[in-house]
Amino acid sequence: MITIKEVAELANVSQSTVSRALNGHTSVKEKNRVKVFDAIEKLGYQPNAFAQALASNRSHSIGMLVGTFDGPYFGPLMHHVEKVVRQKNYHLIITSGHENYDEEQESIHFLNMKKIDGLVLTSDMLSDADILKVVEQTPATMLMNRYIPEISDQCVCMDNEWGGYIATEHLIKAGHRRIGCVTGQLSKIDSRERLQGYRNALAKYGIEYDADLVIEGRFDHDGNDTAIRRLMDRENGISAIFCLNDSIALAAYGVCHARGLKVGEDISIVGFDNHTYSQYMSPALTTIHFPLEDMAVEAAKGVLNLLEGKPLNTINTRLFPTLMERGSVKKI
Repeated sequence: MITIKEVAELANVSQSTVSRALNGHTSVKEKNRVKVFDAIEKLGYQPNAFAQALASNRSHSIGMLVGTFDGPYFGPLMHHVEKVVRQKNYHLIITSGHENYDEEQESIHFLNMKKIDGLVLTSDMLSDADILKVVEQTPATMLMNRYIPEISDQCVCMDNEWGGYIATEHLIKAGHRRIGCVTGQLSKIDSRERLQGYRNALAKYGIEYDADLVIEGRFDHDGNDTAIRRLMDRENGISAIFCLNDSIALAAYGVCHARGLKVGEDISIVGFDNHTYSQYMSPALTTIHFPLEDMAVEAAKGVLNLLEGKPLNTINTRLFPTLMERGSVKKI
């Protein structure tokens, strides 16, 4: 294995000059820089990335914490963040907290041990105080899909409450009054915000909130069919269901089909997220478009701006969902 000492000997310079040249120090004379890189090319020397990080205080890597590697939500986020940072010659190191407080803390510790320069963070489990400590450790941090006032310009989030409102309003305007709601885990802030949007729409149109019409499901696939059957067995006269993500809506389609109910005729369903498969369901699912790509791109741009000392006022930190009308809602 070729060492920095061998490079220095061939270039006839000191080892410290080689180190400074590798790390781009302006103090290195141009003739010495040329000699160093000529020697590196001849020897095929590969500098140790960790040693470079220690010397320059830069690793050219950005960390990303996600809740899980499963499902259609985090995949696009990871893809688009990585695409943006690679354009600036940064590598993305991704770890999952598995929606567990201790594992999220452990994951952040792992990323810090990798000497990351910046961090893209998604977290439902860490408290605001925990996240503020993370930002103290890694100032170039952007938070996705969550808002903390103390770091407001470093939070890229979608107005989930507005999404819940326009989904419910669409059903109300179609004539529905008994509207069921299947939430995601209520430990998740976006689930609580979407539910609040549902309640806001009911209040706006003078419809009393009925807790019997609401049941907690999950944003993944576990147990949603059971929750939906329980909701429909309550004999509450529902004519429509607002599902707080498209995975829940997919389960609702299955339960309705098993009960001989035709979606878009016997019962109306609205989803949330506008995952790719929603347009291919039968009938195509009316859903709320979540601008995942925009959120990922703005967060990645924010981290790069922070690393480059650029202002964040060019970053769009507040995103708005839109309604995608398809065939799963019937006017009554």
